[in-house]
Amino acid sequence: MSKPEVIEKTPTNIVEVRQELKRIKKRDGELTFRGNKTEEYINDFAKLSYKDATELIEKLRKLGITRLKEEFINKIVDLMPSSTAELKVILQGYTLSVSKEDMDKIMKVVKGFNK
Repeated sequence: MSKPEVIEKTPTNIVEVRQELKRIKKRDGELTFRGNKTEEYINDFAKLSYKDATELIEKLRKLGITRLKEEFINKIVDLMPSSTAELKVILQGYTLSVSKEDMDKIMKVVKGFNK
C-alpha cells in the first residue's frame, strides 16, 4: 500500500473548489458520492463566480495589509461579510488583530462584490 506524502499545503476557497470539481467532472464524466455532496454544498453557499473571486483576492492582496494572510483572504471570499461587524466576527476566529481603518478598507473592497 502506498503512503501519500503531503508536499505543500495551500489555503483555498469554495470558489476554487467548485472550479476543481468542474474539472474533475469533465475529466471523469461524473463525481463520486462525496464529490456530489460537496458540489451540492458549494452550489448552495458559493456567492461569487471564479472570475469575481480571483479579482477580489487580487484587490485584497493589493491593499497591503501586512497581517492579512492568504487563509484570511480566502475566508473573507468564502463568507463575503456585509458589514465591518461581520468581518470582525470572521477574523476573531484567528489570532489576528486588524485595525479599524484596515477593516474599513477591506469592507470597501468586499462591498463592491456583494450582490
